[in-house]
Amino acid sequence: MDVLSIDFGTSSTVGVLSAFGRGPRAIEVDGSVTMSSAVYVNDDGLLVVGQDAERRARLDPSRFEPNPKRRIDEGRLKLGETEVDVADAFAAVLRRMGEEAERQLGRPPAQTRISHPAGWGADRQEVLRTAAAKARFADVRLVPEPVAAAAHYASLGRRGGGPIGVYDLGAGTFDCAVVGVTRQGFTVLAEDGLPDLGSLDIDQALLVHIGREVSHADPAQWQRLLRPQTTADRRTRRALLQDVRDAKESLSRHAQTHVPMAEPFGDVLVSRDELEALVRPSLLRSAELLAATIRRAGLTPAQLSGVYLVGGPSRMPLLATLLGRQLGVTPTTQDQPETAVAFGLHHVPLGTTTDLTVPAFAPVRPPVTPPRPQPWQQQAPLPQYTPPPPEPRRKPKPWFLALAVLLVAAVVATVVVFVIRDQAAKAAADCTQTAQRDRAGFTPCLRSLAGSVPDRGTCKESDHFGRLLGAQLAVDCSLTGGSVRYFQGLTTQEIEVNTRLTPSGRGTWDGGGLHGEYVASADKKSSIVLFGVAERRVAAVYLTEEPRRTEDLIAGFTREIKPA
Repeated sequence: MDVLSIDFGTSSTVGVLSAFGRGPRAIEVDGSVTMSSAVYVNDDGLLVVGQDAERRARLDPSRFEPNPKRRIDEGRLKLGETEVDVADAFAAVLRRMGEEAERQLGRPPAQTRISHPAGWGADRQEVLRTAAAKARFADVRLVPEPVAAAAHYASLGRRGGGPIGVYDLGAGTFDCAVVGVTRQGFTVLAEDGLPDLGSLDIDQALLVHIGREVSHADPAQWQRLLRPQTTADRRTRRALLQDVRDAKESLSRHAQTHVPMAEPFGDVLVSRDELEALVRPSLLRSAELLAATIRRAGLTPAQLSGVYLVGGPSRMPLLATLLGRQLGVTPTTQDQPETAVAFGLHHVPLGTTTDLTVPAFAPVRPPVTPPRPQPWQQQAPLPQYTPPPPEPRRKPKPWFLALAVLLVAAVVATVVVFVIRDQAAKAAADCTQTAQRDRAGFTPCLRSLAGSVPDRGTCKESDHFGRLLGAQLAVDCSLTGGSVRYFQGLTTQEIEVNTRLTPSGRGTWDGGGLHGEYVASADKKSSIVLFGVAERRVAAVYLTEEPRRTEDLIAGFTREIKPA
């Protein structure tokens, strides 16, 4: 049967075709096995993808979306003056890969397999199914990315062995999983991920670092690069982002490299040490999450058949070092980690035509070695034991039954409270979603940073400030004697660079189960505290109506603003 396998990624898409009785082979589109996932909308509303989209973006970057997969929860995309359904953008990318497969086959593929992050729920999977239907694919199967990656590495000689650990660092997200391998198939024993870690976030960290080096030369021009207003600004910004991405990839092979900059800024020399210092906390967090996932599967790293790296960013030398120290085993990768998932899709055994996911198998556990039998020895006879006569059965008293009912009710209530708290904690930790909001405009993520401020002030969504700084969401809260503006999709470092804040004090804060850094700026004209949550793209700006001394400003922030 002809099978087309598509790894639909955030920044690039890979297709693999198995046909004519031969093994799977990668499909080349525009001369490369990795096709850009970017989309561009023409004047007539037609969507073009891949290198065509990249080229046309130079004409009008406002019509261009480089990472449509990262915006799956938005429903619609604003490209220039045209609104495009997210499923249509996905379908355009998938259709381009399908057209190339059909050209090689002379007919549509009989079956299409498409990967998705393991953490995608039913709603996101439905968007992908809708896109596949719009791309005119028949017999579509969806497969979690870690399962496909494990199937690929199992096909290289690990099949029938123990479970496999998968570390998948893509452009938009990080996923990790422990996948059980049997002769019948695969099953995810445990999985987890970070929605705010990917190669795009690494690019952003490097861009902020470069801004600290050069923005002082012309702060206004740097702001135009960060927030382009004209087509020329957008072209310059797009070229800069590409140069930053190229520099990041170059530092995987070389100790240092230059980032070319447009005038009036001079070229910036960046080193591998500088990049590693920027990304080390995030990569360490991902390594710790993989270790926790392995423990949750009931295993140790030594019991795995291997730990395999997937995704382009896995080439970073620092990553292998951190994983080796954290797990005590050496991770494995291949020459083209970008293609592992696409090739693995071919090896995943699927069920009937009604199945859209991998069939569930019993969890695989490492064999338990039975205790070694000890040689039998003559033992002294034990004294004969005479059991006491059974006590007469007593009828439970009414007060005892009532106490038992209360205990059961207390246990049930406690479990419910913990479940609700766990769900709320997960919602608050996801700072990539903006669909779920309260009346004031807060998402669970943003509300966790606001603490008691919304209860003491008047809060409302602020499109103006959000758009000005490039945030996903902004909420403005008015208080007696000041205000607080909360931003989702930005970090304290980005706001500090963009606003050209002059710090008069720095420090760290803790409260409400969160921790992070703050930057205070107190002078004769204004008093500001910029603060955010560590490892989350969420931040806030506290402004007072009258100037304060730095120590008084920080004391007021600690007492009144930070989460308790």
